[in-house]
Parts: sequence; C-alpha cells; structure tokens
Amino acid sequence: MAKVLLLYSTTDGHTVEICRRLQAVIEDGGDTVEIVDLADGPSLEGREFDKVVIGASIRYGKHQRTVYEFIGKNQAVLEAHPNALFSVNVVARKPEKNTPETNPYLQKFLTQIDWQPQNLAVFAGRIDYPSLGAFDRTMIRFIMWMTKGPTDPTQTVEFTDWEQVSEFGRKVVAL
Repeated sequence: MAKVLLLYSTTDGHTVEICRRLQAVIEDGGDTVEIVDLADGPSLEGREFDKVVIGASIRYGKHQRTVYEFIGKNQAVLEAHPNALFSVNVVARKPEKNTPETNPYLQKFLTQIDWQPQNLAVFAGRIDYPSLGAFDRTMIRFIMWMTKGPTDPTQTVEFTDWEQVSEFGRKVVAL
C-alpha cells in the first residue's frame, strides 16, 4: 500500500471534485490518498508519501501562479517520487485537444516549467455560468461563442469524462 499525495489548484472547485474521484479510485486500488490545496502553501517537508500527483485548472489559458511556484520550489522532491500531473480545462472538450499531446494549454505549461512529469492527463472541465461573476460570465460566454461552445448564462455544462478520470486513477495506482 502506497501513500499518494494529491495536490491541486482550482478556480471554481471542479478540480477538487476530480481529485475526490481520483481518491476513490486510488483507494479502491489499495493506496491511501491525502488531498492538499496548493492555495494553502503546503510544504513537502515532514510529509510521508510514496507518489505525488498535481492537478491544476486553467482560467483564461493559464494555470494558477501557485502551481508554478510549488513546482519550482519542490522539483527535486517531485522527481524523487513516482509522479503525475493533470490539467483541467474546457478546451479539452474538443476531441482534437483532449490528450496531453494535443492540448495547447498543457503543452505550453510544460515548456514553462523544468519538471517533466512521468505521467500526464488532461480532463475537460465544467462551466457553471450561474456561479460566475458578471465579468467572468461575459468573458467565458464570449470565448465559448468564438469556439462554438455553450453560451446560455443560466446553464451549468460539465464536459468531464469521468471514466477517463477513473482510468488515470488506476494508472496512479500502478505507478
């Protein structure tokens, strides 16, 4: 039984929902999971874990600064353990952009960090228009209009392929 440290950054809460699904799958596979929010500024010192996974959401084409900072400060520790990274973004709703090799945001992110994760995944996210503030709702509706996505401001649209998330969880168990 391995201990998995599952770190995340989220903007609207969907990435932590994905982490909870991963936790269930990983624990069903026999490992234990600790979920930690990168916004809390966690330290890896004193933590016992055998594997590490980072999940990071995208807003306006960028991962949160906390993800870059955490990776920069902890690269050596990340590299010393079996590791994985997943990105959550709405552009991954498109079949031609839903793999680590074809997702432009993940590919750009990987060029901006020195760490090269051993395992990668991309998950399509969710748009929850009613919970967004006026600015974000307007901007995201405009982006969705340009990319032929959903624009109804009264709707919540989830694009996540939960079986894909579960498959990634099984890969983490196999690390």
